[in-house]
Amino acid sequence: GRDPTNTTQEQQQQEQQQQQQTQQQQSSSSSSSSQQQSFGESCRYFDGFRAAGEATSMPSGVYDIEELKKWGKDKNWCPYYLTRQAINHASVLVFNYQYMLDPKVAKMVSKELESESIIVFDEAHNIDSVCIEAFSVTLQSRHLEQATRSLGRLSGEINRVKASDGARLQAEYRNLVSGLVDRGLLDSNPSEGAGELASNVLGPDVIEEAVPGNIRRAEHFVAFLRKVVEHLKARLRTVASPTGGVTSETPLAFLHRMITTTSLEAKPLKFAHSRLSSLLRTLQVPNLDDFNALCDVADFASLVATYSEGLPRFAIIMEPTIAGGPNPGIQLACLDSSLAIAPLFKRFGSVVITSGTLSPLDLYPKLLQFEPCILESFNMSTFRPCIHPLVITRGSDQLPVSTKFQDRGDMGVVRNYGTMMVELCRTIPDGIVAFFTSYSYMESIISEWDGMGIMRQLTKTKLVFIETKDVVETTLALENFRRACDSGRGAVFLSVARGKVSEGINFDRHYGRAVIMFGVPFQYTLSHILRARLEYLQTQYQIREQDFLNFDALRQASQCVGRVIRSKIDYGLMIFADTRYNRHDKRTKLPKWILQFLGDGQLNLSTDTAIGQVKHFLRIMAQPVDQNSLKEVLLTVEEVESMLRCDNNDAPLPIAAAES
Repeated sequence: GRDPTNTTQEQQQQEQQQQQQTQQQQSSSSSSSSQQQSFGESCRYFDGFRAAGEATSMPSGVYDIEELKKWGKDKNWCPYYLTRQAINHASVLVFNYQYMLDPKVAKMVSKELESESIIVFDEAHNIDSVCIEAFSVTLQSRHLEQATRSLGRLSGEINRVKASDGARLQAEYRNLVSGLVDRGLLDSNPSEGAGELASNVLGPDVIEEAVPGNIRRAEHFVAFLRKVVEHLKARLRTVASPTGGVTSETPLAFLHRMITTTSLEAKPLKFAHSRLSSLLRTLQVPNLDDFNALCDVADFASLVATYSEGLPRFAIIMEPTIAGGPNPGIQLACLDSSLAIAPLFKRFGSVVITSGTLSPLDLYPKLLQFEPCILESFNMSTFRPCIHPLVITRGSDQLPVSTKFQDRGDMGVVRNYGTMMVELCRTIPDGIVAFFTSYSYMESIISEWDGMGIMRQLTKTKLVFIETKDVVETTLALENFRRACDSGRGAVFLSVARGKVSEGINFDRHYGRAVIMFGVPFQYTLSHILRARLEYLQTQYQIREQDFLNFDALRQASQCVGRVIRSKIDYGLMIFADTRYNRHDKRTKLPKWILQFLGDGQLNLSTDTAIGQVKHFLRIMAQPVDQNSLKEVLLTVEEVESMLRCDNNDAPLPIAAAES
């Protein structure tokens, strides 16, 4: 017979093995279900929207984001898809530029708009920069590491789908053989106007032809992208090495080196963007934000391959440090702003480009490559001289003031700027906003003012708030600035041209009785991307380097000082504190509505003379508003209604540019 002790031990061992196997199976099952949940999780709001079908309609009205969310929550419908459906029935749509200019977004949002639609780009003074950003890609080393992790995640998900639902990948493969458009993988039809929105980021061969065979299978495409990512990493390691440095290449040179090093072909690279979009859709990825870095790599590859031939409209710049950070980076910089907006001009009959600081007008048709039907600049309709521009070129000691590189460190200039600020704060009530040319210059001059005791003098008359690169800090400073103005204490806000405050914040009424522009806000001229664009503009459009730099600086200065006036009854001072504003080639680039108030007596002033004019202007503006004169420059309700009823039989304008 067997020892009963040994039998018991064997039974215990068998039970333990069975428990371990059961735990492993449960672990595997839970892991599989969690993966399935992460990629295929159902949304009850989307399910509710899809179940409602044609019943998902909305009553007439004006809807913002919060109201759309509330409406969707009440009906148990997804507000995102509800909005995309409502777009097709709306009379007026208000959204960001990127919804029209960025092909990746436009194909989802703007593709259903009719060609008779009137497209209005408001606040379009920076539209050329927005167009360039829509076609530019920046990749840092950390982005490439994130892309590598995303590829690993995709590989795991492909294996899971092959094991559980292989028919899904097979169906995608058959679709890719038939071409992207034929199977609806691009959601656009090149025979219709909507397809033109993506035509500048995807070449005709990409839209019409079948996807190359070596990237049709999902696992082959992942291996293909992995080679691209590894090549980009190798290029950045070379740039970051001690013998490396800043490197600039054309797309053709970069593509040739990539093909030589990796043995990849150029044609599949053109399909990288669309092939990745198809794969993510097939795998039913719910959170695309996790794959942003990988999408940027695919966009980079598609753009480089698409624009490698012919005139180089892009520059590829690799730097050891990028955007002030410690990581090396590679930038695909678009040089031609017409690439993004050309499909809109081709598709829509009426495009209006308008802004209060769209000056000089004749440069925009060159930058965007179009022939305007109407080119018009308007004066401001006012019942009194509500703005008072002043050009201060000298301090109280008659020394010139300027932020030119050779003068900005001069202690005499720093002291004169400080004295000017103190005198203006003593004279002007309520809120004052001052703009500097850069964060570094603002920090250095505040430091010098503090050492001279100027900051202590400022705080005797007004509270001082400073814009920083931190959005939360700046928002808090703006709130307290407004509280100080509301309480009657008065405040001065020190900020930076091209910053958050200069673009999106209004200083109307008592929040901005004066705006001071210290210096001319030129771009950083040693930027490699800017140098490449200036060379392109000179070569292709015969726009001289200095002309573009002056144009760009003056539109930024106009945008800053324009914060001071927001209505017919508002008023304020615009102070340009730099000798260069006195030059004819500079000040004539200011908008017409500013120049109409800028007389010869307001040019080339010293601080003392300017203070006298400030006191006189404020004394006039302190008088009661003449209501009868105000009515003369405003339309009545009846006049507006009669204008709306007016039957206008004119044909739509192909393109119109205007300043208002």
